[in-house]
Amino acid sequence: MKAMVLAAGLGTRLKPITFGIPKPMVPVIDRPCMAHLLALVEKHGFTDAVANLHYFPDTIRDYFGDGSAFGVNIEYNFEEELLGTAGGVRAVADSLTEGGEPFLIISGDALTDADLTKLVERHKSAGGVATLTVKRVADTREYGVVLHDEHGRITGFQEKPDPEDALSDLGNCGIYVFSPEIFDYFPETEFVDWAQDVFPVLLERDIPFFIHEIDEYWNDVGSLRELREGTFDALTGALDLGIEGTGSSDGIHTSTPGALDKAELVDGPVWVGEGVTIGDGVKLQGPVVIGDGASIGAGAAVRDTIVFPGGEVPAETISIGAILGQGDIVSNLRRFGQTTKT
Repeated sequence: MKAMVLAAGLGTRLKPITFGIPKPMVPVIDRPCMAHLLALVEKHGFTDAVANLHYFPDTIRDYFGDGSAFGVNIEYNFEEELLGTAGGVRAVADSLTEGGEPFLIISGDALTDADLTKLVERHKSAGGVATLTVKRVADTREYGVVLHDEHGRITGFQEKPDPEDALSDLGNCGIYVFSPEIFDYFPETEFVDWAQDVFPVLLERDIPFFIHEIDEYWNDVGSLRELREGTFDALTGALDLGIEGTGSSDGIHTSTPGALDKAELVDGPVWVGEGVTIGDGVKLQGPVVIGDGASIGAGAAVRDTIVFPGGEVPAETISIGAILGQGDIVSNLRRFGQTTKT
């Protein structure tokens, strides 16, 4: 089986971060979001992956290369014009369906520790043309929700319904397994969307497809709020990314020996990356994540903040509830060897 990472989106809701980098390259703790995804697919036995590119394509291609540093073989497809969530998949259909096997689709901005092996098993046992990963959500107004019968067969969808109107609280996670025949139900148009164009055809033609409900963590990092939540959930262990120094609600981790020696106060959870400089009298009150090569000036106070790789908190300043970045984030990630971290 092959996995496809959808990496062509513009990331408009993450601006201004995505003015300079594509959304899959936004750092979460110590590496880009897409690197966490590749680690997940490799963990579950996928050795070959495809990524579609559009926005800052060279940034992604240059960072991940052929994928060997991440344990997978990666091939890329550049979309001169965006083809949609499904159109981009159809563009590489020959590669994905080679050998007649089902294939996995996952958004390049997803943060999850879902068991992809169980997803594949569910797809094969259900026998449908598609299997959609779903998770119960607290606020249906933020998600497309999925309706199903007692056997888990999908019967309909609602797009971001008000809670009083919602017929389901199962949010669509955008993590799918499809059988090759899914392409038989595509329209002739070049731009194709799963929710708008393909799934309605399956319902109209009574083609069986099913849900796979998960209890594991999932966050689509679609907004600045969700990026903060996902980063801090990874820091405390609500999201298991397998990163050294994470997983504690009050832990303190530093990859820079002596970085915290001059700090006046360090109240976890705090994660400090490589090559970080922290000045005299700094106060850190978690949750705080300080990326590689960042600097915290003397006398600064930082709380509930993410400092991206290469970012700076000037001396004698206060940062509360912020996301701070400066310079070329990707170059700072690459500088400290993130492409080979596991």
